[in-house]
Amino acid sequence: MNLADHAAPAAASPRERLALLGIVVPPPPPPIANFLTHVQEGSLLFLSGQGPREADGTLHTGKVGSEVSADQAYAHARLTGINLLSVMQGVLGDLGRVKRVVKLLGMVNASPDFDDHPSVINGCSDLFVDVFGVRGSHARSAVGVGSLPGNITVEIEAVVAVHD
Repeated sequence: MNLADHAAPAAASPRERLALLGIVVPPPPPPIANFLTHVQEGSLLFLSGQGPREADGTLHTGKVGSEVSADQAYAHARLTGINLLSVMQGVLGDLGRVKRVVKLLGMVNASPDFDDHPSVINGCSDLFVDVFGVRGSHARSAVGVGSLPGNITVEIEAVVAVHD
């Protein structure tokens, strides 16, 4: 679902936009190794890579292009975006403090012949624009990789500018 399909006011808060989308932001997922889920330096918040983890801990796995369709992977990237939102919300207390999503790096666990990485990572990009409006538009890289931790389908990291 896209907010363009709704009559949401342009000034709607991220919380109001999430409600329109029917999204409940879960608690932040714990890190799976020796790293922090985020580092804030000044007004920039650097979010470590997140994957397509359901609230119950289930991970979506497989090679995009052979075992997983591009449409399924788009949904996985959207779920990954929700997990990034959960980290942001946990750190900031209020997603209204997001000044702008600055940059995403999206990695797709792809079969060698798969070449539509950007459409997969659009799952996260579209979500951020739906939640933050123009403040969700960002610079981005979308790349294919030979593998990802736990064989997850996608991993996405973000850099976010925040208000004090």
